[in-house]
Amino acid sequence: MSNNNQIDPRGPRFGAAITSTLLAVTIFLALDPATKDAAFGLLVVITALFAVGAFFGVSNHPYAWLFKSLVRPRLQAPKELEDATPPRFAQGVGLFVALVGVVLHVSGVELGLVFAAAAAFFAAFLNAAFNYCLGCQIFLGLKRLKLIR
Repeated sequence: MSNNNQIDPRGPRFGAAITSTLLAVTIFLALDPATKDAAFGLLVVITALFAVGAFFGVSNHPYAWLFKSLVRPRLQAPKELEDATPPRFAQGVGLFVALVGVVLHVSGVELGLVFAAAAAFFAAFLNAAFNYCLGCQIFLGLKRLKLIR
C-alpha cells in the first residue's frame, strides 16, 4: 500500500520472511557440493529481487504484489504508514551483500556464497521475526551523520 512514498510497514516484513526462507534454502543447498549450483542459481534470483526493490522501490517488488494481492486484503488497515525510503535503502544493502556472494562464488572463493547468504539471512530474519530492519537502521544512522539526505 503506497501513498506518496508511504507504505504499509507489514509489507517489507512479509517480504523479509520470504527472503529469509529463500536464503536459508540457499545456505542449505550451498553446503552440499551436489547442490552448490542450485544454491548459486537461487542466490542469483535473490540478488535480482533485491535489485528490483533497490532500483524500482519496495512498492514495485514482486513480494509487494503478493502482499497487496493475497495478504493485505485479509488484514485490518495499518495503524500508520511508513516512509518507503529506508526499506528501499535496505534492499540496496541486501543487493550489495548478495552480489558479493555471487562474485565470490564466481571467483572460486569456497565459502563466499555461504557467508554472504548467511549475512543476508541474518538481516532478513531480524526483520521478519523481530520487525528490526538492519538496513533501515543503517539508513537512519547515515542520515543522522548527514552522509545521505
